[in-house]
Amino acid sequence: MLAEIDGLVPDAHQAGQTLAVVAGPTGILHIEHGPDLPPRDRAEVGPVPALLPIVAIRQGSPTHLTVLADRTGADITVHRHDRPQLHREAGGDDWPLTRVKPGGWSQRRVQQRAENTWERNADDVAEHIAGLADRHRARLVVLAGDVRAVEMIQKALPPPVAGLVEVVGGGRSEDGSETRFAEAVREHVTALVNRDVVDLLSKFREELGQDDRAADGPDQTLAALSRAQVEVLLVADSPAAGGTALFGPEPTQVGREAGPLGDMGVDQPGAAPLVDVAVRAAVGTGAAVAVVPAGDLPTGGLGAILRWA
Repeated sequence: MLAEIDGLVPDAHQAGQTLAVVAGPTGILHIEHGPDLPPRDRAEVGPVPALLPIVAIRQGSPTHLTVLADRTGADITVHRHDRPQLHREAGGDDWPLTRVKPGGWSQRRVQQRAENTWERNADDVAEHIAGLADRHRARLVVLAGDVRAVEMIQKALPPPVAGLVEVVGGGRSEDGSETRFAEAVREHVTALVNRDVVDLLSKFREELGQDDRAADGPDQTLAALSRAQVEVLLVADSPAAGGTALFGPEPTQVGREAGPLGDMGVDQPGAAPLVDVAVRAAVGTGAAVAVVPAGDLPTGGLGAILRWA
């Protein structure tokens, strides 16, 4: 198994700075790449996969578009955690592209033609952005380039997509601004991820305060997972809840004690780290999983927003 994983390592840097692999006796089961360096190297061996690091990779890499525009068009890139980047060029109408200098009987007409060319290019760029954002369910569009082109593109975008746009500095030409643009993109992606976490914790506190759609702590959360009741599983990035949990063949067959699992028909449950069992149950029942900062809530570093009370 290690030899098979080892064969993936030499070329892994081409797809990102993180390589995550899940493997078993039958071979490699899943491969995931992340754009950024992981906090540390990690290897786990156990009866269920340790999926939380992969969850963290995906959570930190929401699908987003980057757009570098000028008056001839734009370079558009779709960034996805699970597939290579997708590049598209839009626009390209270049006649007439430049307004004439003042003077001459045809000045106004040529200037208007140039303006029309810019608008056609902007419309084409906006159409490509809207189509790609919709098709790939992008959460963010980071736009940079010529000021006039950026204004026209924003104006041409449909409102739902225009609401995803963040305008930053940078240009389409290779002028040394690429690093600053990449940093600005990373800042906006991080801000989006942080807002998502804040919103989830706010919703969790609200439901917990109403004694409604929330489970707090390992015992309540495992009980909710056993009922396929969890909508979003919340796991602290440094979970205080240690120890193990028991599990059966089915995702909902989870608990802390053998008795309840026996009632579910599991005579010989397996044992694995609590967090890994909880994540496996969440994934197996169609729940989302979110990594949240360690703190007072959820208690013990494990909680859930529920589908029903």
